[in-house]
Amino acid sequence: MGNYKDLSNKEAVAKIKNIVMSAETCMFTTDLNEAPLQTRPMGTLDVDDAGNIWFFSNCNSEKNKDILYNNKVQLFYSNKNSAEYLSVFGQASIIVDREQAQRLWTPIAKAWFKDGANDAELTIIKVKPLKAHYWDTKHNKMVSLFKIFTNVFTEATADDGVEGNIVF
Repeated sequence: MGNYKDLSNKEAVAKIKNIVMSAETCMFTTDLNEAPLQTRPMGTLDVDDAGNIWFFSNCNSEKNKDILYNNKVQLFYSNKNSAEYLSVFGQASIIVDREQAQRLWTPIAKAWFKDGANDAELTIIKVKPLKAHYWDTKHNKMVSLFKIFTNVFTEATADDGVEGNIVF
């Protein structure tokens, strides 16, 4: 990456929202003190104005059990279409709130929760980011790939990106 730029406040939350909501899947990692790490794909529901990241989860899931044991989690996002990446270390909490579930509800969740937002097994995971780091390109993916290809045949080095910490 070519440039380094730390982000904070509204700019930090905007960057998280942009990458998280454009990525198709989050790799959600729990049990950070044990090897092997427990990582599974999750669909993100929302990023609120404070930067908190929201998910649905079954009350009997291994991830809920892991969070009850140790609430530190790591989230990984990759938006390969625009070459944006995000790693979030945070504190997870498990919430049972039917009103919040209704606000976050999406029809695809019915595949896991047959009774909708009122399903007895539905819980919400809220991840409060503590530290985050992002990487992205200055240009779209096609321009970035062209520059990389060009750099292979020239003396130039790739500096088509920016990365930085997201400070809370």
